[in-house]
Amino acid sequence: MSDLIRILVVDDERPIREGCHRVLTAKDYHVCTAENGQQALEILEKESIDLILLDLKMPVLSGEEVLQAVQERHPDLPVIIITGHGTVDTAVECMKNGAYDFITKPFQIDQFLATVRRASEKRKLEQQARKYQEENIRNLYDLHLEKSRLRTMINCMANGVMVTNRSMEVVLHNPVFMQLLDIKEEIEAPVAISSIISDQVLIETLASILNQREGKSEWVTQEIQAGARALRAISAPATGPQGDIMGTVTVLEDITPFKQLDQMKTDFVNMVAHELRSPLVSIRQLQSVILEGLTGPLNEKQKDYISRGMNKIDALLDLINDLLDIAKIEAGKYVQRRVPTDLARLIQEAITLLDPRAKKQGITITSEFHDLKPVQADPKNMEEVLNNLLTNAINYSPNGGTVAVRAAGLGEFMEIEISDTGVGIPEEELPKIFDKFYRVKHPETRKVIGTGLGLAIVKSVIEAHNGTIEVESTPGKGSTFRIRLPMIVEN
Repeated sequence: MSDLIRILVVDDERPIREGCHRVLTAKDYHVCTAENGQQALEILEKESIDLILLDLKMPVLSGEEVLQAVQERHPDLPVIIITGHGTVDTAVECMKNGAYDFITKPFQIDQFLATVRRASEKRKLEQQARKYQEENIRNLYDLHLEKSRLRTMINCMANGVMVTNRSMEVVLHNPVFMQLLDIKEEIEAPVAISSIISDQVLIETLASILNQREGKSEWVTQEIQAGARALRAISAPATGPQGDIMGTVTVLEDITPFKQLDQMKTDFVNMVAHELRSPLVSIRQLQSVILEGLTGPLNEKQKDYISRGMNKIDALLDLINDLLDIAKIEAGKYVQRRVPTDLARLIQEAITLLDPRAKKQGITITSEFHDLKPVQADPKNMEEVLNNLLTNAINYSPNGGTVAVRAAGLGEFMEIEISDTGVGIPEEELPKIFDKFYRVKHPETRKVIGTGLGLAIVKSVIEAHNGTIEVESTPGKGSTFRIRLPMIVEN
C-alpha cells in the first residue's frame, strides 16, 4: 500500500485541473481529476481518496451538492473549496457545512501548497489516530480475553492462588484459595492482605520478595497453618515487561493429608521399633548367658553359631536405634540439650574408642587442632556424628591407609574435616549419600554392615545445630567430609 496522499481535483476548467495536477504531482502527491461533480462521486465510489479540491460552480452537480454528498458518505474526508472572488461568501458557508478550507482563483502557488499540506497532514493524523484507536480496541479486547482465560485457568486449579500488587493488596484469587483459608465472604479486590491472612511469617515473606533487587527471582517455600489445615505456600515475584517487580504470586497447597500420613508413619516406626527392641534385647541376653557357658560347656562350633547370631541381633538393634533417631529428628525432638561443648575432647574420645578397630585393619588415625573454641551443642549428638563419620572412614578403607581428623577455628565457625584414603565415592552418587537407606555399592566393601541411615542422621543433627556438611571424594583415592558449626563468640 502506497503512502502517497491521493488528491481528487474536481473542476470544470481544464487548465485548473491540469495546473493542479502538475503542481501537486511535483510535490509527490498522487492526483486524479474529475470535470464535474457526478464524475467525482463515481471516482469516490471506486478509489480511496485522501483529499478533495472542489470547485463550486460546475455543471451537472454544483460544488455545494457534491460537498453535501461527501459529508454524508465520507464525513472524515477533507474538502478544500476552489472559489472565485465572487463566491467567497458561498465558500465560507461551505466551511460551516463541513469544508476544511477554501482557496481563491487565481492561485498563489505557495498559499495553495500550504493549504493542501495542512489538509493532507490533518488527514494523515486522523488516519493514524484511527489506526491507534483500532489497535487500542484490539489490544483491550485481547487483554480482556487473556484475562478471562487466565481467570478460568486459575479458577480450575486444584491449588489456591493469590496475586498481590506492590501495595500488598490481593488483586486476584481463586475459589480454592478462599476454601483453604476458610473465608466465607466474597472478597472484593483489591483488599489488604493483612485483613484476610493472619500468618505474619507469610506476610513478611511477601514483603521481602517485593524488596528484592531487580533481576533477582527468588522463590520461597514455607509451611503455614490455617486453622486445622497445614498449607505449603510457594511465593515468587510477579515482574513487569522491564523486569521490575510489580507484585507477588503465591500458590497454596493443602499438605494436611501428607502431614497426617507422615505422623502415622512416625507413630508406626516408633511402635514397631519399641516392640522389636525389647524381645531382641532379651534374646541377646539369653544368648550371652549361653555363650559365657553359664548353662553348660559349648564346643567351638556352637560358640561360633551363637556369636554370629548375636552379631545379627546387634545389627538389628542398630537399625532399630537408627529408625528411632530418624523418627525423633523428623519430629523435631532429637536435639534435647545444648551446652558449651569442647569438640576437641569429643574427637579424641572417639578416636580412642575406634583406634583398636582401625589398627586391626592396618589404618592409622591422625588428628590436629587449631584455634578452637567451644560450640553450643548436644554432646550426645556430637558423639554420634563423630563416631558415625569415623566408623565410615574406617569401614570404607579396607586396605589400610590413613584417616585424618582436622579441626580448626575459622572466624565465627569451627571446621571439622574427616578424610580417608579408602575406596572413594563416584561423582554421580555424591548427591544421594545423605538420603535415608542409601548405601554406596563397592566390591571391596560388600561385607560392611550398615543401615543406610547413619549419614542421614549426621546431616540432620548438623543442620539442627545451624551447621553445614559437605563431601568431596575421588574414586580410588578417598573421601573428605567437612562440617562447619558456629562457635561461641565471647562478647
